[in-house]
Amino acid sequence: MRFGIPIVERVLIRRHYRQSGYLFSLFFTTNHMELNSSKEDSENEWESLLRPFDLEELRKSLCWVTPRRLLRLLELPLDISTLLQAFNWASSQRGYSHTFDVYFVLIKKLAEAGKLKMAEELLQKSREEGVVLRECLFIVIMRCYGKSGLPGAAVRMLDEMLEKYECIPSFRSYNVVLDILVLANCHTAAVNLFYRMLHKGVPPTTFTFSIVMKSLCSVKDVDSARSLLDKMGRYGCVPDSIVYQILIHVFCKENRIQQALQLLDDMLLMGCPPDAETFNDIIHGLCRIGHLDDAMKLVERMVNRGIEPNALTYGVLLQGLCKMGEIDEARSVLSKVPSPNTVMCNTVIHGYVMAGRLVEAKVLKDTMKQNGCHPDVFTYNIMISGLCKEGRLGLAICLLNEMEAKNCKPNVITYTILINRLCKDGHWEEANNMVKEMYSKGLSLNTIGYNCLINNLCQNRKFDEAMSLLEKMTEEGCKPDICTYNSLITGLCKTEHLEEAFHVYDNLLLKGVVANSVTYNTLIKALLQQGKQNKSVKLHQDGVDTALELFEKMRLNGFCPSMASCNLLVDGLCRKRRVQDALDLLEKLLQLGFKPDIVTYNCLMNGMCRKGSMHAALSLLEKLHAEGIVPDIVTYNILISWHCKVNLLDEASSLLNRAVNIGIVPDERTWNVLLHNVLKESIHGVPLL
Repeated sequence: MRFGIPIVERVLIRRHYRQSGYLFSLFFTTNHMELNSSKEDSENEWESLLRPFDLEELRKSLCWVTPRRLLRLLELPLDISTLLQAFNWASSQRGYSHTFDVYFVLIKKLAEAGKLKMAEELLQKSREEGVVLRECLFIVIMRCYGKSGLPGAAVRMLDEMLEKYECIPSFRSYNVVLDILVLANCHTAAVNLFYRMLHKGVPPTTFTFSIVMKSLCSVKDVDSARSLLDKMGRYGCVPDSIVYQILIHVFCKENRIQQALQLLDDMLLMGCPPDAETFNDIIHGLCRIGHLDDAMKLVERMVNRGIEPNALTYGVLLQGLCKMGEIDEARSVLSKVPSPNTVMCNTVIHGYVMAGRLVEAKVLKDTMKQNGCHPDVFTYNIMISGLCKEGRLGLAICLLNEMEAKNCKPNVITYTILINRLCKDGHWEEANNMVKEMYSKGLSLNTIGYNCLINNLCQNRKFDEAMSLLEKMTEEGCKPDICTYNSLITGLCKTEHLEEAFHVYDNLLLKGVVANSVTYNTLIKALLQQGKQNKSVKLHQDGVDTALELFEKMRLNGFCPSMASCNLLVDGLCRKRRVQDALDLLEKLLQLGFKPDIVTYNCLMNGMCRKGSMHAALSLLEKLHAEGIVPDIVTYNILISWHCKVNLLDEASSLLNRAVNIGIVPDERTWNVLLHNVLKESIHGVPLL
């Protein structure tokens, strides 16, 4: 329009931007407008605003507002309440009807503002007014539901499109909802919606397949995702680079590298250009399974196709080579990198350090500047850690001084490495000085640092100092973890302070720290070894029952007992003549994936013989052969000893012959038991009980 914004829009804009607190009321009616509020502006202002229209004709007009004019107003950056007021005012005008475009703009603004309930109410109003709704409106609402974290509402809206609003959803609507479900991790729902889409005859697109493949891969149904690739042609869809990249990435993640390589070949045949990330996935997978030659060839293939390897490509390759001990090859690759960065150099330096080649690591560190990069705190930490492991503490401290001289600030890890070495070497005073130096530079010990100190104190049996450090750690707001408590428990158990160890265990549970397999195995082992040595347990009257309680807690928390703990449990029960309990325990252990060894069976046979069940012990010996477990001299010593004790010397002699026949050499204990009992028999005529 020549004169610019229509009058109703101007009035509303003026109303919106006025800063005074009173309301600027709309004064339009269907029959006339009150234009004579003041004599000064009634003539000049209104005539100027309404030119070139005839003022009298406009006054006589029954309805001057149109959907087009209202639409222009709704598109302005006005607040929601103003827009709704304009919308409702227009609705009240005689002969006026809202169009789809008006509803679309207002509903879109409401939905994007998070007013989803109001948007749906307006949608319902449009249906009641008989407005023919189009798919684009529902897509807007569904997307807003997705952004608001309401995937279920998006699915409901998709269902209501046809049922309630008589709008047939196309692949666009399904793609939007599928994408929302995947982003919300509703993968099963996404797959179900996809098959429902096919059942309803809605043709999927390549994008549809890529979404569903991603969903299937997320729930580890990789084979189903791969099968969809073969089905795409039935629906007239051609796989693109994204489809192949999704599958290649997940195959590499599952170490199915050959299938990933086959997909790469298919991708190239289909004319889908792979990018550096696609190659990086496969190179990483090849390095992970130790196929370094194939990884190197793939890098060459990548270059030949005109794809420039990036920093990640070289980083993955260098890491793989160093991990497999191919340090010289890694150094050669590094020398060929056009612009190596500090991370790449650090990877090779770490490889040298792990191989004990500290001199070459230092040479590479010193020549980094020539390649356009500089050693950082990680470089120095790697070097200092290597020197400390080699016991070269003096050189490590010199390196600390060097990094400070070069304005490379040491961090908590730097000091923790040095403090740990100082503690191990017994330099407690120097370690304390290092801690003070660290605090003077504004750094504080973290959990790892405290754990190093506490662990070393416990190993040196300085439990009072370790407990004091634990209190200080808590006071400084540094939360102890399970490693902190395990150091204390292990140290106390090794020094036979079992009661104190259980006190620490109870304390960690009260603090909300979750015990792990190390905690349980340490306590179980200490309980049963102490019981085996016939020592009293002050805290618990029966160490075996307490150990079983710990085993049950361990099992319920999803941890597996160690082989030593299992054998000690079985042995502890058998020593108490609770052989059936030991067999029941073994059954539970088998369900957890535990594989009994010869020590387990020796404990069981000893327990059976202790109860006088010689026949059961011999039957168990026969079972060993069936399970492929080879008996040892301890097995036969147990059986021979118990047979001698009950005066079954012939059977004991037969067992000795059997042991010799299968290549087991009798030891000193074997001969002592036999000779002792034979002599007793010949002298006294009665067996030694």
